[in-house]
Parts: sequence; C-alpha cells; structure tokens
Amino acid sequence: MIEVVLLDYLNNSNLSAQVYMERPKDRPDYYFILEKSGSGKVNQIEESDFIVQSYAPTLYEAARMNEEIKAVIFNAITLNEISAVELNTDYNYTNAESKSYRYQAVYVITHY
Repeated sequence: MIEVVLLDYLNNSNLSAQVYMERPKDRPDYYFILEKSGSGKVNQIEESDFIVQSYAPTLYEAARMNEEIKAVIFNAITLNEISAVELNTDYNYTNAESKSYRYQAVYVITHY
C-alpha cells in the first residue's frame, strides 16, 4: 500500500513533528496528517492524490511546517515504489471556527 510506504518514509525523515493518517486522539501541538484523496491507473501506471496537512499553534508555524514537509516529500522520489512527485497546490487551510491553524499541500504521486 503506497499510503504505508509514504507514511513510513515521512516518519523516518527527521521531521519536526509526527505524521499520522488520522487525527491522534491526544493531539500534540504540532503534527502532520497524510491522507490519500484519490487514485487512478493508466497503462498500468498508478497515480495517487495525497493531501498533507500541517497543524501548529500559530499560522506562522503551520506555514513553516508546510515548507518543511514540501522539502522532504519531494525526496520520496528516491524510494523504489515512487517514480514521480508533483505538488499540485498548497495553501492556508485554517479552520476559522475552531481556530485550528493548518496548511494543506496537495500532491500527485506516481507509484508502482
């Protein structure tokens, strides 16, 4: 499963915070959420859309974490299972109602 490959890679990349696939029950101040939002296959080549959300107590720190994850996730190209990593977009995704500061980056990852 490409989700597990990517999650393991990110959690072994010396990021400043842990990466989860869902919100942890006891949420730390700083963390990332990795979510697969879609996939497709053409001519036996698979592509998956991934979202990475960066959570922090301030907007500045969420933006900093977003830049950190962007730098690391592009290096996933070195994994045997991944042949391309493309950033589709990234943006401030703060939940105004709960005042939960987060950034969101959307990637298209080509994999085997």
